[in-house]
Amino acid sequence: PILVLFPAASHPSHPPFTSTCSLPYLHLSFPVGLTLLFAGPVTYSVESLVLSPSAPTSEPTRLTVHDVTDSTCSLRWLAPEKIGAGGLDGYVIEYCKEGDTEWVAANTDLWEKQGFVVRGLPVGEKINFRVVAVNIAGRSPPATLSQPVTIREIVEHPKIRLPRELRTKYIRKVGEKINLTIPFQGKPHPVATWLKDGQPVDPKMVNVRNTNVDSILFIRSAEREHSGTYELVLKIENMEDRATINIRIIERPGPPVNVRVTDVWGFNAALEWEPPKDDGNCEVTGYTIQKADMKTKEWFTVYEHNRRTNCTVSDLIMGNEYMFRVYSENLCGLSEEPRMSKNTAVVSKTGLELKQVGFKEKDMACAPKFTQPLVDRSVVAGYSTAITCSVRGFPKPKIVWMKNRMIIGGDPKFLMQNNQGVLTLNIRKPSTFDAGKYCCMAVNDLGQDEVECKLDVRGKDRLQRQNKKGPEF
Repeated sequence: PILVLFPAASHPSHPPFTSTCSLPYLHLSFPVGLTLLFAGPVTYSVESLVLSPSAPTSEPTRLTVHDVTDSTCSLRWLAPEKIGAGGLDGYVIEYCKEGDTEWVAANTDLWEKQGFVVRGLPVGEKINFRVVAVNIAGRSPPATLSQPVTIREIVEHPKIRLPRELRTKYIRKVGEKINLTIPFQGKPHPVATWLKDGQPVDPKMVNVRNTNVDSILFIRSAEREHSGTYELVLKIENMEDRATINIRIIERPGPPVNVRVTDVWGFNAALEWEPPKDDGNCEVTGYTIQKADMKTKEWFTVYEHNRRTNCTVSDLIMGNEYMFRVYSENLCGLSEEPRMSKNTAVVSKTGLELKQVGFKEKDMACAPKFTQPLVDRSVVAGYSTAITCSVRGFPKPKIVWMKNRMIIGGDPKFLMQNNQGVLTLNIRKPSTFDAGKYCCMAVNDLGQDEVECKLDVRGKDRLQRQNKKGPEF
């Protein structure tokens, strides 16, 4: 046997313990029948030594199950009613399968709290649990549950979390890829099944891949026949959840039907037609109307996004014949081919007369009239000079130059020019003899006009004498 010594609080009914090792009052606890052996000299007072026998506690009370999962069980209990002088060191939690006699400890160290979660339990088994209190004297009687606990897998209702964009109609164009990922939850792992229009989906047309947390619907290249109502069914035993997705695959519409000209008046033409037989699996949002002159056959757009099945084409040119064509339009765009009108619109000329107005030629005839007169000039002898004027008149007048009222003939000293009414008389190296009055006369059938000027020719000697004399005042 081993002697266990531990300090204890002072007891009011005993005096302090005195020894050679100067220890405080010692409380020696030992089981009944234990022989105490002291080795070596020890000085103590027998009156101050308390020898009290210790015993295990009573069993823990009110053992209950707080929670059960698919692999754990949570237990709770209260402390033993009788603990005794040995105190309470902790608890040991044990379990065993129903029908077995071998108990397995769930904790390796003593557990001080009054609650414990036993982990790693096998699913579907019935397990017995018990709790034992432990102190210095040993184990207490066990507190055992009245009946075994069944470890069942947690059942969580299946729930499909449909993405927001799939809660309305899901529209895609022909040829596009479709990849829908639908997350869900549930325990145990639910079974996911896809239906199309109430029937299981054809694996040749649609690829489906299911995991524990989601289901994926994949279409590599969408076609019109992929359109329909798809339903994802999630099942756990007798519980299920459903989600519906409306998928519509669209393409360009066909051309409208029965395009015709119903009326022509003035510069206008009325057209009517019927919606296309194939709307491309989508609502027709409008029509595009074009016109062409039968002469040029060049097409021009009259209306775009016209929502009605009729229109009035205005600003047509009188005397021309027009043909028309109409395109259908939806979310994918215009129809690949237009529909030509069955008849044409002829804008006739009835009701209008063109009155030819005779051409009245303006009388341009007028008598000669000088618009720029001759100007008096003073020149130096020996230096060529010219005098100029301008005249107008129709028919073209005859021009006569005169000096001192004498007609200048073919004298080579003079050169006469007429440039579209601008008249010039060039005088080559004039002398003092060439001074005098020059006159220009213009004559035609309607009359005549004349202008004149004075030409002063100064000799070089006179100019030199004038320069020596200085200016005259």
